[in-house]
Amino acid sequence: MLMLTLTASSSSAAVFPLSSYFSISRSSSSSLNLANLSRSSKPTYPSAVSLKVLASSSPMIEKETPETQRPKTFLRETDDNHSQNSNSNSNSVRARFEKMIREVQDSVCSSIEAVDQGGKFNEDVWSRPGGGGGISRVLQDGAVWEKAGVNVSVVYGVMPPEAYRAANPLQNGNTMPGPVPFFAAGISSVLHPKNPFAPTLHFNYRYFETDAPKDAPGAPRQWWFGGGTDFTPAYIFEEDVMHFHSIQKRACDKFDASFYPRFKKWCDDYFYIKHRGERRGLGGIFFDDLNDYDQEMLLSFATECANTVIPAYIPIIEKRKDMPFTDRHKAWQQLRRGRYVEFNLVYDRGTTFGLKTGGRIESILVSLPLTARWEYDHQPEEGSEEWKLLDACINPKEWI
Repeated sequence: MLMLTLTASSSSAAVFPLSSYFSISRSSSSSLNLANLSRSSKPTYPSAVSLKVLASSSPMIEKETPETQRPKTFLRETDDNHSQNSNSNSNSVRARFEKMIREVQDSVCSSIEAVDQGGKFNEDVWSRPGGGGGISRVLQDGAVWEKAGVNVSVVYGVMPPEAYRAANPLQNGNTMPGPVPFFAAGISSVLHPKNPFAPTLHFNYRYFETDAPKDAPGAPRQWWFGGGTDFTPAYIFEEDVMHFHSIQKRACDKFDASFYPRFKKWCDDYFYIKHRGERRGLGGIFFDDLNDYDQEMLLSFATECANTVIPAYIPIIEKRKDMPFTDRHKAWQQLRRGRYVEFNLVYDRGTTFGLKTGGRIESILVSLPLTARWEYDHQPEEGSEEWKLLDACINPKEWI
């Protein structure tokens, strides 16, 4: 999960719970950087925001404001900083992306509640004074799901001059740009079922923009899409894994035949627990920094992918949620959840960024399961069902 801190000056800051809606790029240094917003063949405006720069500003955290009801939209009716893409335009990419993620949140939550037949989502609506807000929904201790979170955020504001200079190390040192306007929106979800034969699912899709600062005429405006859906069972049912991956491939193939193999490998590489030498699950698709295709096509692609969640996941849950299981099965599920926790707290770029920037802890850690387990030097018996799952996490397979 991600909390983004951006300052408008050296003495103020805004914190946005975005549930991994921003990518943080790998770095050889001890700091984390916002992922490049443009390809190397394009103008490098802006390319990265250093946490070290943000920390040196001694920011004051801007707290979210609880709201009693959901607004029709989190977008402003007017916004002078974004005249190129007016928020009042219901046909803008921003407006259509917000509409999409809120519809997906509603449909996924409705489907989860229908299958659970008892559990209900609790909803928190919040806004932030700097612009935008979000809707957090969590179902806990249901009949089927131990914990299910489905969150959306739509936030905007400005990057500080310090962050702009960190993003543009090659610029003239005498240049003092003004604040850089940005916009970010996304949906993020993690669904943890109770039955060890029912898989955990994670998905998130996001859209990000920056505009040129007022005192930098001609500076390019940047945008990108990111996201993915991945599958984390404790036990392998090959027909389930094939079904899940087939739905993802079908969505990808509607747009580009290269997408599925490319994004499947990206997913396997991203969700890698380096200190264990294994993946946290059986993959799916993952992509980031996508801006080298037509914007309308990528908006449609992100929408198509987000709409795969229900057909890819719910039929599997309906087959597995009532299967009988033993204490041994449950203990193995808890151990695999331990791996999930390890990845999210040690490697997930959004989580680590949120923790380092003092964000809203409930939003940052909503992805974690209620319960998990660690055993000293646990080794599944070779050839067992548990061993087969671990082997697939160590050696990613082509499922379709």
